[in-house]
Amino acid sequence: MTTQTITAAARDAAPAAAITDEDRAAIAALPQRVVAAWAAQDADAFAEVFTPDGTMIIPGVFQQGREAIRSFLAQAFQGPFKGTRVTGTPVDLRFAGAESGILITRGGILAPGESEPSAERAVNASWVVIKRDGRWLLAAYQNSPRNAA
Repeated sequence: MTTQTITAAARDAAPAAAITDEDRAAIAALPQRVVAAWAAQDADAFAEVFTPDGTMIIPGVFQQGREAIRSFLAQAFQGPFKGTRVTGTPVDLRFAGAESGILITRGGILAPGESEPSAERAVNASWVVIKRDGRWLLAAYQNSPRNAA
């Protein structure tokens, strides 16, 4: 699915007057903020993408609250995620209203030297996004393994 298709699908799912191109761009930028924070191994920047009460669910992990997410990532960047990067490409965006939506991405964790995630680290992810105080943030994130095909 192309960005143009995502934009058209997002426009059709919510009142046109309520959703702006700036909203769509801000939501589409969330995965890139995560990618940049992970590349820098910056748990603070990663956690800032979430609402204060946001949740993160990844295989074997459930974290609730920005501080819990930050703490988990700070430890993980010193251990199993040290030296890794992530990738995430938006494939679908739908709005529930003017201040909430769902973004679907395809990506995964990249081991050092990889340009594509291996089959065991490739994921599909759901991002529940909300607009608070004029900013789009991540209220809930969940990913699950995907087939390499």
